[in-house]
Amino acid sequence: MNPSVLVVALVPPVPIGGYAAVLSAPWLQERQHDIAALKARVKTVNVRTSGASLSSDVDSEYSEMAWVDEVIGERARYADLTIIGPALLNDGELKKRAIDGALFESGKPLLLLPAEAKPTLRPKTILLAWDSGFEAMRAAREALELMVAADSVHITLIDPEATLGRNGPEPGADIATYLVRHGIKVTVDRLPSAGAQVADVLRQHANDISADMIVMGAYGHSRMRERIFGGVTRSLIDEPSLPVLLAH
Repeated sequence: MNPSVLVVALVPPVPIGGYAAVLSAPWLQERQHDIAALKARVKTVNVRTSGASLSSDVDSEYSEMAWVDEVIGERARYADLTIIGPALLNDGELKKRAIDGALFESGKPLLLLPAEAKPTLRPKTILLAWDSGFEAMRAAREALELMVAADSVHITLIDPEATLGRNGPEPGADIATYLVRHGIKVTVDRLPSAGAQVADVLRQHANDISADMIVMGAYGHSRMRERIFGGVTRSLIDEPSLPVLLAH
C-alpha cells in the first residue's frame, strides 16, 4: 500500500466590511496561525509515515470552504480509495465537504473509519447492503477484492419485494450468483424493518453477525432529498458504528 495523504485546513471566513476588513490584523494573524499549524501537521504526518516504513506522499491544501470539496475530489481521482478517519468525521462542515468531494468529484469509493472501530482493509465478515440499485452494484464492484478475501459476506436486504426488473422473483439471488462466481462465500439475509429505520436495522444486523465492515451504495436518492428528509446514507455517515465503504 502506498498512501497519499492530503492535509486540509480551511481559510477563515472574510469579515463583513469589504476589502478593508480583509486586511485587518486579526484576520491576517489567524491566517498566519492556520498556515503554520498546517505546515506543522504535514511535518508530523511525514514523520509518522516514515516511521511506519510506508512509501507515501504528503501534501497540503489551504482552501476556501466553497472549493474544498472540489480540491479533495480532484486529489481522490488519483487514488484507489479515499479514507476519512475519526478526526475529520468529527469536524462538522469540513466532514460534509470532504465526503461530498470524495463521492461525487472523484469516481472512486470512500471508506469511513470511526473512532470506536478497528481499522482494517482485510475484513473477515462484510455486510453488503443490497437494494438492487446502481449505487449498490457500484459498491459491490468496488469492494470485490475485499469480499473475495473475506471469510463471509452477508448480502442484506431490508423489506425486499420480488418485483420484475428490480429484485427478481428471489430477492438477492442475482447478486449472490454474481459474487459466488468470484469465489466469494455469501449468505443472503432478508430482514423485515418492523417499523424501524433501515439504517438502524443494518447497524443491528452488522452487530449480530460481528461484521468488520459495511459496504453500501451512497445516495440512491438525491443528496437534497436525503438532507431534508433523512436517509440510510446520511444516517450511516452521521453515525458510523464500524468501517463503512461507500460508492456512488
